Amino acid sequence: MRRSGFSRRWSSGAWVALAAVLLAAVAGAASAALHAADVRRGPLPDLADRYARVTVELEVTDDPRLTRPRVRGSQRTPAAVVFHADAVRVTAPDGAVTAVRTPALVLVRQGGRDEDAPSAPGGKVFGGNGFGDNGFGGEGSAGERGRRGGRSASAASSLSEAWRGLLPSTRIRVVARAVPPLMPDDQVAAVLRVDADAPPVKVGGPSVLQRVAGRVRAGLREATDGLRPDARALLPGLVVGDTSRVPPDLDEAFRTTDLTHLLAVSGSNLTIVLALLIGPPHLATRAERRGLAPRLRLSLRGTAVLGGVLALAFVVVCRPDPSVLRAAACGLITLLAIGTGRRRSLLPALAAAVLLLVLYDPWLARRYGFLLSVLATGALLLLAPRWSAALQRRRVPPRLAEVLAAAAAAQAVCAPVIVVLAARVGLVAVPCNLLAELAVGPATVLGFAALVTAPFALPVAKALAWCAGWPTEWIAGVARTGAALPGAEIGWPGGWVGALVLAAVMVALVPVGRRVMRRPWLCVLCACAVLLAVCRPAPFTRVITGWPPPGWRAVVCDVGQGDGLVLAAGDGTALVVDTGPEPRAIDRCLTELGIRRIPLLVLTHFHADHVDGLPGVLRGRSVGAIETTTLQDPPGQAQFVRETAARARIPLVRAVPGERRRLGPLSWEVLWPPATPFAPVLDGPNDASVTLLVRTGGLTFLLLGDLEPPAQQALLAAHPELAGVDVLKVAHHGSAHQDPPLMHRLAPRLALISCGTGNPYGHPAPRTVAALRAQGARVLRTDTDGAIAILGTPGRLAATVTGRRTGARLPGGRGAGRGRGRRRGRRIRSRGLAGRGRTRSGLSASARGSRPVDHELRITTCGSRPADGVRQALAIGAGHVLVHPHDVLRRVGVHERQELRGQ
Repeated sequence: MRRSGFSRRWSSGAWVALAAVLLAAVAGAASAALHAADVRRGPLPDLADRYARVTVELEVTDDPRLTRPRVRGSQRTPAAVVFHADAVRVTAPDGAVTAVRTPALVLVRQGGRDEDAPSAPGGKVFGGNGFGDNGFGGEGSAGERGRRGGRSASAASSLSEAWRGLLPSTRIRVVARAVPPLMPDDQVAAVLRVDADAPPVKVGGPSVLQRVAGRVRAGLREATDGLRPDARALLPGLVVGDTSRVPPDLDEAFRTTDLTHLLAVSGSNLTIVLALLIGPPHLATRAERRGLAPRLRLSLRGTAVLGGVLALAFVVVCRPDPSVLRAAACGLITLLAIGTGRRRSLLPALAAAVLLLVLYDPWLARRYGFLLSVLATGALLLLAPRWSAALQRRRVPPRLAEVLAAAAAAQAVCAPVIVVLAARVGLVAVPCNLLAELAVGPATVLGFAALVTAPFALPVAKALAWCAGWPTEWIAGVARTGAALPGAEIGWPGGWVGALVLAAVMVALVPVGRRVMRRPWLCVLCACAVLLAVCRPAPFTRVITGWPPPGWRAVVCDVGQGDGLVLAAGDGTALVVDTGPEPRAIDRCLTELGIRRIPLLVLTHFHADHVDGLPGVLRGRSVGAIETTTLQDPPGQAQFVRETAARARIPLVRAVPGERRRLGPLSWEVLWPPATPFAPVLDGPNDASVTLLVRTGGLTFLLLGDLEPPAQQALLAAHPELAGVDVLKVAHHGSAHQDPPLMHRLAPRLALISCGTGNPYGHPAPRTVAALRAQGARVLRTDTDGAIAILGTPGRLAATVTGRRTGARLPGGRGAGRGRGRRRGRRIRSRGLAGRGRTRSGLSASARGSRPVDHELRITTCGSRPADGVRQALAIGAGHVLVHPHDVLRRVGVHERQELRGQ
């Protein structure tokens, strides 16, 4: 009888739970259907399918934000202002006007115009090559470059500020081209592409509430204007989620260390606000409750109502992002429990908040930010208390145990989702979060105080912001230091498969962790292993991976679709040529090579795929000077180099043809471009690439930059004595535009091509690779071979790659040997690229036998001849040797080898 009664009670409870689940599912499906109907309502979706040009009246629904410029090919895509809005009135091309309320995404493009040619699905425009490769870097004629640079930077900046200053609820009228969204089931009906040729046309102002919120946010920005750059950028993000000032490098550091949750306003911020009112939550319903509420003699219901007003104001000021909505919903439910005197339970509050928010806006269920916020909060409620208790049982101090358990629990449940987004696992997330947590509380409290006082007493707000700047600087320092570690993150298979695998690994590590915690010596051993994996000292990495190989002469870094080459010049010292399109890639390459000092950085030309990685080269390294080409084009990217160098206080010099320098075992000569940037042959930035002839360890390298066939022909005409080289850095990522006579004259033994995997330009061109191989050259390319290290001597040229194994025999000549590749982990070494038994002269022969000399670079102009430019004084050790370009051309082969050996 007892069993049957229990069964009946259990059955009734199960039926109630099932009914609740079904009711929630039906309600969610109905809400999703209604929202989907809103997306397809009105004429805008059909107009977007036809790529029509329309006039639309919009109501802004969120804060406009500026996208990060990205490198595509040789170009840096201009920044764009992006925001969501509701289309309330649409005027079709035929003049038909329709009143609707349809969600849309507005893309305001800076410095570009909307092509009138019809577009293909996905946004590609027919009739032009966009960012494609036209063989000459996509630059076009000088007239086109002039038209692109016609608008002043200040005018473009003012237009951008006008668009970014729009507040939610503002009504504007735009003329835009409507295009379909990227995904058919997206939450917007169309993407409206607007040209920023003029400020937005306002037809209605923002609401009073939004004006007040905008003034409060602007007051905080004004209060932080006098702070140091990192604090100025970061403090508004910590307080109200305003990341408009956060620079790309700091944003990347926060992503690498998994500290981005600090910039997404969440429950911790709201907790600080409510704690001022109700005090500690566990005392909120007792007679000994604290905070401002008992001092103001507020009842529990009055406290709940005032707390609800604060929570709603918090959402308005901080904007209704997913984490803000989740925190506000949880806070309101908790306040309701306080007001009604019911027992508070945080986990049901979280579940109810998620259900209500998804019913209100079903699109939240598809947003990763909302998912990460819910998972992290659930981990803090379920896992963190248990893990904290386990640590305390092992004599870990209570406060430290709580913080450590919270950070580890949140990281454990969020890591699989991060893998879906970024295909990586962070190794420094937990320690960086622990260190940042020390300063989050003071920075947030002082920041909120500055936020509240800024509209009334700006000097007081500035003083509070100055105090908040110190802990904010600490947080930024933690992020930058953690991100700079070589093993800050490791690659992991992306997508949901990778997420499931990582989740399985996390579950398996839990019982392993319990056993490890029982043995202190195992804890120490694991900590040392993690420390080695994160710090990756060069000797340890070399033993494990075989990279970099001992005695490397040059390395072509795997920087994607771009160029980045490093030439060894002594212990921790190198000559670097180009930086690639992305700072992290070149920084990682230089860190793996152990490069700490760069006396000279050469930027062959100003295309983004050669200069945008400049901040990565400067990160934590000493750079003596930056040498650039004579043609300052494209102007925007040349300005970027000048500004970056000025901030780092690094002098800029321009390359001069005939210039010769020496750095330790390296010596090199500048062959190109001409001294004047207005030479007829310089038809664009590619043709102005700095071309270097380098010799090191008896090997001769020719680095062609991105020279096109006309400039290659002019180079050969200017240097008729140019002869064979050992190693050739193929021009323009191995494109089809090469000069056959030059390649035939150079006859390289090893041809290096730097290009990105799956690049849309077809680099390297099959016919270029075939032509090089037909001449007997061994072709290595970064898209299939990874980073490439060159080492050895003329008699035994060798290469080591980090990708798949390559053939090891260099065709031709006497002394050719068969190499034996040796695999260490994923690193592969290919040896035996032997010489052909003939002298490789080039313009300068080998410097075999020369000892390392003074690394200091000193160069002065001593005069010039009208025909060829300039004499240079070259510092070799403590002495000066005067050379002239014509003298260099005559001194080739064995004679120069003897002279250098005598020195």
